Amino acid sequence: MTTGPAPAVPLDLSARGAAAAPADDTRRALGSDVDHMRALYVQTPATLIGYLLGLAVIVWLFAPLAEPWRLGGWAAALLGLWALRLAHYLRYLRRPDADEATLLAWRDSWRALVLLQGSLWGVAVWLFWGLGTPYDKIALILVVYTYCVSSVQLLATQAWVFLGFISLVLTPTIVRIATDTSQGGHLPLAVIVTILFCATVLMARTYGSALGQAIALKARTDELAARLRTEMTAAEEARRAAEAANRAKTQFFAAASHDLRQPLHAMGLFAEALRSKSRDPEVASLVGSINESVDALEGLFGELLDITRIDTGGVDVNPQPVRMKELFARLRLHFEPIAFEKGLALVFRGEQQVAHTDPVLLERVLRNLVSNAIRYTDDGGVLVSCRLRSTPAGPRLLLQVWDSGIGISEASLPRIFEEFYQAQSNRPLLAHHRKGLGLGLAIVKRLAALMAAPIAVRSRVGHGTVFALELMPGKAPRSVEPAPGALRAPIGLTLQGRLIVVVEDEAAVREGLVVLLQAWGADVVAFETVDAVQAWLADPGPQLPDLLLVDYRLPQGRTGIEALAALRARWPRRPLPAILITGSSLSGHEDEAERHDYHLLIKPVLPNRLRAMIAFKLGVRGGEPAPAGAPAP
Repeated sequence: MTTGPAPAVPLDLSARGAAAAPADDTRRALGSDVDHMRALYVQTPATLIGYLLGLAVIVWLFAPLAEPWRLGGWAAALLGLWALRLAHYLRYLRRPDADEATLLAWRDSWRALVLLQGSLWGVAVWLFWGLGTPYDKIALILVVYTYCVSSVQLLATQAWVFLGFISLVLTPTIVRIATDTSQGGHLPLAVIVTILFCATVLMARTYGSALGQAIALKARTDELAARLRTEMTAAEEARRAAEAANRAKTQFFAAASHDLRQPLHAMGLFAEALRSKSRDPEVASLVGSINESVDALEGLFGELLDITRIDTGGVDVNPQPVRMKELFARLRLHFEPIAFEKGLALVFRGEQQVAHTDPVLLERVLRNLVSNAIRYTDDGGVLVSCRLRSTPAGPRLLLQVWDSGIGISEASLPRIFEEFYQAQSNRPLLAHHRKGLGLGLAIVKRLAALMAAPIAVRSRVGHGTVFALELMPGKAPRSVEPAPGALRAPIGLTLQGRLIVVVEDEAAVREGLVVLLQAWGADVVAFETVDAVQAWLADPGPQLPDLLLVDYRLPQGRTGIEALAALRARWPRRPLPAILITGSSLSGHEDEAERHDYHLLIKPVLPNRLRAMIAFKLGVRGGEPAPAGAPAP
């Protein structure tokens, strides 16, 4: 029982809340009583020591004055109750984590012992009052009242027990003093003790209220902590569910992209086969348009593929020295014709610098930035610069891409790195400006984060934009002289007399590959499944193929790796070069490629890229074997 106010409980007007409120109040009240009991047990050692000291004082004062039987009997009774209190406390120490029911059962015996001890101190006044000098009487009153005051802290949380204890101690004392008529009576002293009685009760009430509020706050804090743990558990489960959903989304896209890429891949193959079969300029122009469309779609798939690979953790960062001269040369070769066609100047500065970063990721970032700069610039030019500058963290390379294009509005700048966001302009955008899904800069931001290269942007509408990338400087690697005969790969490719095995389950893609490879002069054997390959190998005397061109995902849950294994097992002493084509963007293919000795192409595969890969695998250039030591195209 507490005398303090009950903690506030939120009002719940629902039937469920109305039903739950009494249960919560009951649970909170039980918890409060248990906390009170634990607090009382914590104070028990000090109480027991105080009883021994009080007993020693009484024995010291009245041993010369009281009869031995009177003092000894009283002291023995008090020591017996003291021993029971000690046993009670030791039982609690042996079971400090006792449940609520056990503690509440112990409370009854604890209360009985406390009241019995109070009655013994009240009896002490009747037994020893009137013995000795007035100083002995005052000492007796002080000892007895000291126990009443000390019981304020011990018993304020058990209000009726406290009132019983103090009444058993002070009521006999007041009566004994008031009825003593020796030396003119002691009624004023009895009145003083009565006033002290009332003051002690008031003090106990105030202390009990404060302690009750403290215990109620503790119970409320424990309740809130338990609720917070529950909410944190729920939040953690929701976070894991969201991550699982995100992984499922990414894996679904990666798997679905395989089927989405198939018709695009077939379109490019048929278009290139048509170009090889026709010399009509109009047909060539139409094929060129088709290839441009396929190229644009391939760019969109490339953006989606990059996002997917980053999300699935399929992008590894391998920092190494990167010469800006070599990187700029590749960018110039790719983008200079595009810039020239638009009448733009494409300028590179800082070619002597060397950065320490991942060369593949850095080139991907720069290709995105330069492509955007050219796309959104109609007059002027694009500048790519690299310069060394000092920062508080040390020297850094500042790689910048400047353009004099349409610019980005201030309102759009904070969002340009978001996925699927395309900045709005104050003037209508041309068709080539609207090209894309709005993923290019999102990819740039993620790749820059992977490289630990901070990226920033500044822009003015109608004046242009500058993107800046901060890189670690590196040391220049040793120069390697190009091998003799290292020339640009020829456009043409002759596969006359070569046998190529194609394993592809998609009919349109398989037919497109067969037509294209035959147009390049190759003999082609095409299969749909691994079982069909094994059946062909079971026939007597199958011809040794020169190249294996296999799709990764095949019917019945089988893979192109199984087809490669079957073909290579037929000719174990002859190395069979292989190219594996996949539309899946999930990571892990690179490790398999190294383990199973094949090169990987991601759909949709442009004919030029396929031609270059076949030339590399067969070691041919324009229909002739490549010179020894010549690098692959």
